[in-house]
Amino acid sequence: MLKKLKFYFIGLIPGLLIVFFVLNQKGTSCSYFPNDRVIAETLTKDFTYSEPFKKEMEAHKITEDFLKNDIISRGEIDFDKSNAQKKPCPEYILNYPKKNPSYEIHYSKCKDNAEFIGLKKLK
Repeated sequence: MLKKLKFYFIGLIPGLLIVFFVLNQKGTSCSYFPNDRVIAETLTKDFTYSEPFKKEMEAHKITEDFLKNDIISRGEIDFDKSNAQKKPCPEYILNYPKKNPSYEIHYSKCKDNAEFIGLKKLK
């Protein structure tokens, strides 16, 4: 019995290390938390902006790259304020950064696009 366990661990440990390094190099992620799923889905959509949102972006000097790469990617969805069950396009409130948020973004996520409706500076 002890011999079988030894062989098992001799194969298991190197196998786990190989899988970990291969998946880590490819940049894959396996997060099934609701916040991460909504953000990942949002980033795959085409972005459209309402006129008030564009004006707020200009006023706060926020570029589209900063919006995608920092605010959305590192933000946190406030599910208490969001309407995630709304049909056909759920609406979300995203706070950035996660701790002590300074921006609040209101957007809806439809099948083909994400429409950004409101941007509010909190601080």
